[in-house]
Amino acid sequence: MRLPASLATFVLFVVFCFSAPASVRADTGPAQTAWRLLDYISVDYGGAVADGRVVSAPEYAEMMEFGERIRTYLVALPSTRAQPALIEQAEALQAAIGRKAPESEVAGLAKALASDLLAAYPMPLAPSKVPDLAHGAALYQQQCAACHGATGAGDGQDAKGLSPPPTAFTNESRARQRSVFGLYQVIDQGLDGTAMPSFAHLPSDERWALAFVVGRFAYSDADARGGEQLWHSDPAVRQQIPDLQALTQRTPAALAQAIGDEKARALAAFLRQHPAATMSAASGTMSLARARLTESVSTYVAGNRPKAIDLALSAYLDGFEPVEPILKARDDALRVRIEAAMGDLRAAMSKNEPAETVRERAERLSALFDTAERALSPQEASIGSSFAGAFTILLREGLEALLIVVAMIAFLRKAERADVLPYVHGGWIAALAAGGMTWAAATYLISISGASRELTEGFGSLIAAVVLVSVGLWMHGKAQADAWQRYVHEKLSHALSRKSAWFLFLLAFVVVYREVFETVLFYAAMWSQGSGFAILAGAAAGAATLAVIARALLSYSRRLPIARFFSLSSILIAILAVILAGKGIAALQEAGLLDILPLQGIPRVEMLGIYPTWQGALAQTFTLIFMLAGFWYTGRPAAVRS
Repeated sequence: MRLPASLATFVLFVVFCFSAPASVRADTGPAQTAWRLLDYISVDYGGAVADGRVVSAPEYAEMMEFGERIRTYLVALPSTRAQPALIEQAEALQAAIGRKAPESEVAGLAKALASDLLAAYPMPLAPSKVPDLAHGAALYQQQCAACHGATGAGDGQDAKGLSPPPTAFTNESRARQRSVFGLYQVIDQGLDGTAMPSFAHLPSDERWALAFVVGRFAYSDADARGGEQLWHSDPAVRQQIPDLQALTQRTPAALAQAIGDEKARALAAFLRQHPAATMSAASGTMSLARARLTESVSTYVAGNRPKAIDLALSAYLDGFEPVEPILKARDDALRVRIEAAMGDLRAAMSKNEPAETVRERAERLSALFDTAERALSPQEASIGSSFAGAFTILLREGLEALLIVVAMIAFLRKAERADVLPYVHGGWIAALAAGGMTWAAATYLISISGASRELTEGFGSLIAAVVLVSVGLWMHGKAQADAWQRYVHEKLSHALSRKSAWFLFLLAFVVVYREVFETVLFYAAMWSQGSGFAILAGAAAGAATLAVIARALLSYSRRLPIARFFSLSSILIAILAVILAGKGIAALQEAGLLDILPLQGIPRVEMLGIYPTWQGALAQTFTLIFMLAGFWYTGRPAAVRS
């Protein structure tokens, strides 16, 4: 059992849902009914017509009726650019049924129209969580077995006299053509013209559980065992069903076209019995991000702005933040776009902008989530990408800390105070050890929430920036050789007392642990995706590169004259202070501790700590002005300053 992290309680519900665009979400009831009828026609038309003639007059009349209803429902949908084409497709389907076209033609037209309908009028395609199939089986016996039979064979005690008869879920030829989503739609809305009622009174989770239960009746336990072996042994097969949504949408027949009938039957048998097998941490948290985003927009429209902002923040911290490290390694530009879009959404809510503006920003964000989920899918992982991600992350995160620590070591060597060096080395070594413990804790003991991560990075950056400001001004004041010589002879031994040495230890620890903490969370997320050897190799290469850079910097600093060394060091530290000030403010904004006021016209350059917000720009500007003013003051002759 995991314990809560120290900085924030991490609450993670693995939620799966589909976020539909607001412009067509208002009334998708007709779309759902039309989709359900299309699914029915694609599966059952063969029982009404064969070889160009009617073999069952009642079923053919039903097909004709359903074809007309589909067109009526499409006409009733909210107007979109896709609607006229959908109506034309419905009319083509009607005509095909009217002329008793072959089953393959009618089924193809129905499936194509159903697919286009989903694209134009999105609707929930997957359950909000992994279904409880044990509960679903009990529900089936209570609600469905009287007609469909205890084993789904359509032979229940109440089935006699029903026309058409209840569906036999054990019929594999029909089961091949029906998706779990199609079964859910029938359970949700019932089926007009039959004895099948709507079960909309049941909670959505229970309806999904029923859909999975009836969807597995056509397959044996032996099929499921074969599917389990296939799922765990063949990565190519797993790529066919990357998540729960794909499982609910794909029919076994469509799956068979990709991997063959035998494998498709085994895979459908296993996954319909064990849908949790499709779940991954990335898909779960991204679905949580979608759910929070949808809740946030609806809450904002309802007039509860504070709660809407909290939900939007949760979409980032609890939904997107856990997968951000993996996305940063695979597509950093996309990560930056999502972070910016989420900030824009919260800013729009904070400024109480119109609901339509908030909806538009949420829709853009949802589209970015789609792209992110594709980038995060397991098939996108590779040895090369894992190595490159581990290498670049360590190099990028470690460079700032390295520059500061190297400057401290070089300073002490110039001051001929080798006795204080162990404190600096102890600081960065302790930070690395603490990072190792953080890895172990994050893996086995606690869940480190997105808020904890951002707060640690934010406060760590600001503390380091404040310290660097004072260090930079001090170094600049000693940039003159004669000033340095006086300082060495008169004050250095007193200034670098044991108390000051411990201060250097603390500074080294803070600046290094800040980067180690970030790197550890990146690596932990990447490690969960596999390719552990590639990650270790990338980390080793990154560490070796940092060691080479450190050695080169220390060697160069030894050859620099005293005045030149202090002048360059003070400029470097000033730049790092400005960068950390910007990063600290951005992290606290992402944690929700500070509001976001967007600033147009400036780019987002994370390496320099530049983010397009007023707060970040003001913090960096103030730090820069303070440093320049301090440089001017400390650069004046001592007699003038006094």
